[in-house]
Amino acid sequence: MTEKVVFHRKQRWGARYAMFVRRLALGVIPAALLLSQSPASAEIVVPEKARAMTGLELYMIFRDKTWKWEHGAGRMQGEGRVFRAWAQSEAGATWAEGRWSVTDGGQLCLKAVWHTQSAAARDKTCFTHRILDGTIYQKREPAGDWYVFRHAKSAADDEFNRLIVEDLVETKLPIIREVLNAQAEAKTDSVRPQTKANEVGGVQ
Repeated sequence: MTEKVVFHRKQRWGARYAMFVRRLALGVIPAALLLSQSPASAEIVVPEKARAMTGLELYMIFRDKTWKWEHGAGRMQGEGRVFRAWAQSEAGATWAEGRWSVTDGGQLCLKAVWHTQSAAARDKTCFTHRILDGTIYQKREPAGDWYVFRHAKSAADDEFNRLIVEDLVETKLPIIREVLNAQAEAKTDSVRPQTKANEVGGVQ
């Protein structure tokens, strides 16, 4: 019998991000592990009367907003629907660039190429949204748990509060990209074969 262990937000984040970096280094990109941060430790049952949010409703929520994470941020730019993100911890740093989209089926999708020092791969992560009487429910697809993204009467720990106007990506992402590129070049140089002069001045 398998025991279900429930993690609180910070515990979940640390474990998931570490797993993300390890798997990304192998060329596997479960970006949902990075982005899914269910605020509640208990699973929420969505009311039957809750409806799917429209694409316009979702666009108005996420347009020109930064989704602030524990150790990083993702920016959903209105112009061109550009999505950029970065994340950093002791396990390593990552950055991403791609597009974000919304549908009338209630989905927000983030499609991007994620990069580490030694790997890059494409990923598409989607979140489904339902709404009833001003309360918004969210879950990561395909197997995430439902949780309250925003209460009708705002709560301090609503995940919605992590959406901010300030752009936390524009200046940080280029720095991380430059550092990772430099690390990759240094690693390449360290394994490059060295030529040696022979006794008569030639090259072996």
